[in-house]
Amino acid sequence: MNPLSDKQLEEMLRTDPPAGDLDRAVQGVLAQAERDGLVDVAYASVDSPFGRLLVARTGRGVVRLALPSRRGHAQSQDEVLEDLARYVSPRVLESPKRLDEERRELEEYFEGKRDHFDVQVDWALTPAGFRNRALHAVARIPYGQTRTYAEIAKSAGNARAFRAAGTACGRNPIPLIVPCHRVLQSGGGVGNYGGGPEMKRALLDLEGAL
Repeated sequence: MNPLSDKQLEEMLRTDPPAGDLDRAVQGVLAQAERDGLVDVAYASVDSPFGRLLVARTGRGVVRLALPSRRGHAQSQDEVLEDLARYVSPRVLESPKRLDEERRELEEYFEGKRDHFDVQVDWALTPAGFRNRALHAVARIPYGQTRTYAEIAKSAGNARAFRAAGTACGRNPIPLIVPCHRVLQSGGGVGNYGGGPEMKRALLDLEGAL
C-alpha cells in the first residue's frame, strides 16, 4: 500500500463509508496514517484518583499532560488539543498504544508504586529563558521532597524572581512528570496548582512530603 499524503488522509476521513462501517473505516485510515508517519502528536486519556488526565507525546517524549478540567482553572480536552495542533503540529491523533509506557508509569505513580518517571520529556511548549531553566530545576526535585519558589528562582539564575518562578510552575505543560506540585511558598503554604490546592496536598501526601 502506498503511503498516504496529508491531502489523501483528509479526503479519506471526509468520505462516507458504507453504512455500519464508519468505526472500522476510520480506524483503518488512522492506522495507515500512523504507519505512514503522518502523526506527529499522539494522545490518550488516563484515569487518575482526581479525574481523567490527557497525556500527549511526540517522537521526542511527553509534550503535554493536562490535569482534570476545573471550571475557570484548567483547559478542556478540546482546548488542549487545539493548542497542540497550533503550537506543536496539526498532525494530532488519539493513539493509546503509543502511550502505553506513559499510561503505565502514571498508574503506578498514583498507586504509590513509582517514585520517578522514566519517560522522556519534549520541552517544545516551554520557551527558552528563565521559565525553561525554572522548570528544569523543578524536574530535578526528588520524590518526597519540596522546594520553595525562591529556591527554584535561585536555581534558574535569579534568586529574586520567585514570582516568575511561580508563573513558570503555573504554566508548566507537563505537571506530575515535571513535578511543580513539589514547589511551595516560602512560609510553608501549599500555593496554587492547576488541579487545585486539594490535589496538590494529596500528591504531596502520597509522596510523604507533608
